[in-house]
Amino acid sequence: MADRNGLAGPEREELPLETPLPYYAEEFLIYLENIKGKSGNTVREYRYDLIMFFAYFAKREKKEYLDDLDDSFIKGVTLSDLYRYINYLSRDRRLKPATRARKVASLRSFFKYLHSKAHVIENNPTLDLETPKLTKKLPVYLELDESRQLLDSVSGENDRRDLCILTLFLNCGMRLSELCGINVSSIKDNTLKVTGKGDKERTVYLNRACLEAIDDWLEVRPELDENDPDADALFLSERKKRISPKTVQYTVKKYIMKAGLDPQKYSVHKLRHTAATLLYRYGQVDIRSLQEILGHESISTTEIYTHVNREMLADAVSRNPLSDYEPKEPKDN
Repeated sequence: MADRNGLAGPEREELPLETPLPYYAEEFLIYLENIKGKSGNTVREYRYDLIMFFAYFAKREKKEYLDDLDDSFIKGVTLSDLYRYINYLSRDRRLKPATRARKVASLRSFFKYLHSKAHVIENNPTLDLETPKLTKKLPVYLELDESRQLLDSVSGENDRRDLCILTLFLNCGMRLSELCGINVSSIKDNTLKVTGKGDKERTVYLNRACLEAIDDWLEVRPELDENDPDADALFLSERKKRISPKTVQYTVKKYIMKAGLDPQKYSVHKLRHTAATLLYRYGQVDIRSLQEILGHESISTTEIYTHVNREMLADAVSRNPLSDYEPKEPKDN
């Protein structure tokens, strides 16, 4: 039982990612990675979602193992079953709407595969499955003076490296994984190549501040043996290894606190929001260009930054010189 991670005994809320799934689910994950070209991280997210899905039904069907749920089970899943599962995620697991929406998207992809690719089921029960309603939150970002304050706070032994990291975040809007994965050889003139979500490569354009920060860091960056696996990494840790996301997060948090900003409010991802907001507010870029810069697959993801334009319009109207006009008292006849 230990090898297969069964559900017998004390009820477990979580199962390890190695938990065996029904064969058709395992084949779906192979399809995602090898045919659809999804990244390892994305496939792991799908696997986690499917483990939670099958764990719920294994308990309901009184099955000891998830891979005991055979073809006859999956063929019998109805839309009502799925809504009961979504209700369980909300009521019992207390998952936020955004998390539930992601799990719904995973189920849609899974059942679409079972129906149209693997032909395991005749009818797709997710065709009418609705996504939990999401409320769009405005992005949290640093104002321009706060961004300069953060850059001015950099000092110490690794100051050139750290200033370069913050400069790239605030000017280019990179993701954490993209920054950690930058190679020296990927920098050509005023551009560099980064690998984003889904292993998609895109070109990032570098302004003067970025180019100067990179040059300053390269002057003191340790030289590694050409056979070292991290020889081409732009950013290195103190142990001369490619810098890890955890180290970057720690570094950013350190300077946020040093600059007198709120570490509970601001993070690495908020620096990406900051870059996007500053580009949209001061860079005069349209929403499509901003989508390309940030590497968003959907324009709807980028549209959260249009709030800046609305703020600017409201502010412009409020500064109209006639905004404080008050009519004179009517004269008595």
